[in-house]
Amino acid sequence: MDALLTKTKTETKKIPVQQISGSEALLRCLIAEGVDVLFGYPGGAIMPVYDALYGFKDKLNHILVRHEQGAIHAAQGYARATGKTGIAMVTSGPGAANLVTGLADAAIDSTPVVCITGQVAEHLLGTDAFQEMDVINTTLPVTKWNVQITQASAIASQVAKAFYIARSGRPGPVLIDITKNAQIEMMDEFEYEKCESVRTYSPKPTLDHTAVEAAAALINSAKKPYILVGQGVQLSGAEKELLAFVEKSGIPVASTLLGLSTLPTNHPLYVGYLGMHGNYGTNVLTNSCDVLIAIGMRFDDRVTGNVSKYAKQATVIHIELDKAEINKIIKADVAVHADAKEALKALLPLINENKHDEWHRRFTEASRVEHEKVIQFDYYPLDKALKMGEVIRELGEQTKGEAVIVTDVGQHQMVTSRYYPFKKTRSNITSGGAGTMGFALPAAMGAALAVPQRQVVAVIGDGGFQMTLQELGTIMQYNIPVKIIVLNNNFLGMVRQWQQLFHDKRYSFTEMTNPNFVALVEAYSIPAKKITERTDLKDGLTAMLNSAGPYFLEIVVEKEGNVFPMVPTGAGVAEVLLEPQTKKQ
Repeated sequence: MDALLTKTKTETKKIPVQQISGSEALLRCLIAEGVDVLFGYPGGAIMPVYDALYGFKDKLNHILVRHEQGAIHAAQGYARATGKTGIAMVTSGPGAANLVTGLADAAIDSTPVVCITGQVAEHLLGTDAFQEMDVINTTLPVTKWNVQITQASAIASQVAKAFYIARSGRPGPVLIDITKNAQIEMMDEFEYEKCESVRTYSPKPTLDHTAVEAAAALINSAKKPYILVGQGVQLSGAEKELLAFVEKSGIPVASTLLGLSTLPTNHPLYVGYLGMHGNYGTNVLTNSCDVLIAIGMRFDDRVTGNVSKYAKQATVIHIELDKAEINKIIKADVAVHADAKEALKALLPLINENKHDEWHRRFTEASRVEHEKVIQFDYYPLDKALKMGEVIRELGEQTKGEAVIVTDVGQHQMVTSRYYPFKKTRSNITSGGAGTMGFALPAAMGAALAVPQRQVVAVIGDGGFQMTLQELGTIMQYNIPVKIIVLNNNFLGMVRQWQQLFHDKRYSFTEMTNPNFVALVEAYSIPAKKITERTDLKDGLTAMLNSAGPYFLEIVVEKEGNVFPMVPTGAGVAEVLLEPQTKKQ
């Protein structure tokens, strides 16, 4: 085939081509969008695309996963590590259905992914043909946009639109369903123009400078201002603007789960992690500030606790790109409907240089309380059993806080979020709003392929690991240098903690009998080691981090350990438990 016809904003470059199939057109579209890696699993309805892909192996690096859910989680990891759009490609029916969990995860966590699904031929639609599924209606609630293509001539325009929608505004997942006849159909002409607007879609609002001025006035007059940072700052690339804003204003800043790594944790004005298992001071002092400045976050229930008890004393400034999130949970006194980067740039010259030393000291005092009651025992436990906290402390010291950390869902996720010393942006990759167990292993694969120059460490619980451990086969086949830590307590730990604290220790189906993880991993030709003693922890982590390729480390930790502080369901953020005995009846 001759070269791809391309079109830019200013000119269209037309090169004569022989006839081109819809499948080849699709692949040329991906190349034009800068795609270099895609994750997929072939099958009957997508086979023409895979046949065309055989001739593009030098331009598109296809990673064969072991399950379609692994494909989309890997695409998410790739996107979260780079800010680029991740790609997953699967067949129809069960292949498409296996994407749904990842689509829901990407939607709530604002992750740009484009998923391509094969579909039965157009004349078979609605006949219950083999592996036919109404993927459009199935995925409608969990995608930002989806489309079914039934003619080859529509592929270029719809793919361009899909990429634009996935990455613009508040990013999210998009799905393209392509019938088999559209993949096979031949075209005499083909050109690709990147999409730069959609008539009914306005991803970037016009900044209201009056709102910015009102926000600046409140900030300048505040005595106890408090900044809450979400992932929206990273999505807009506003890390430098945030740093300048924080340092000029002197305001303490805390982070949501997905906002972690936006600001280095060792910054003197960073006061910690928000939420159900966040830091003591960051939660309690939410109900003491006079001006609350929320930037690129959506006031998730894990952050607010009982909203009727949340920051009632504070004037709220909410800087948020997605208008649907403004006033949805917490009423904003000043709403700045804008991209975080644009808003912070406009706000920076309007705010006064300031220091809030006395107010900041209250966070320091709260941190001291937390250290005395919780942190010192997590870092340096008095009993024999290893604790998750000391593992993460040692991991942070050995990686100097510079690794990309991918966590699954559960106690290990909360402990890692609390204790890993993130130094660089886009270093925290986890499942936030959906809480998807099984996320970490495939997401870590995607991250490792996206940023090969960085160390990627997956921290997983024994429950989550067994949900997607088949991706060890993908890691083996492509020698993906993921470092895997399984913190094994032989329990579904987070559920067990709730059963202990709020259900009188009725451990209903949460204890797990696990396999020999080391033998299992070694069957995939991946080096593996099990650690049960504290004396082996440091050397075990060192061996893992110094290995050239993938490495698996099982660390047996305290079986009935709990994660504190904790804001129980129904409680306000100031009603924090520091230990089980303080539970309020």
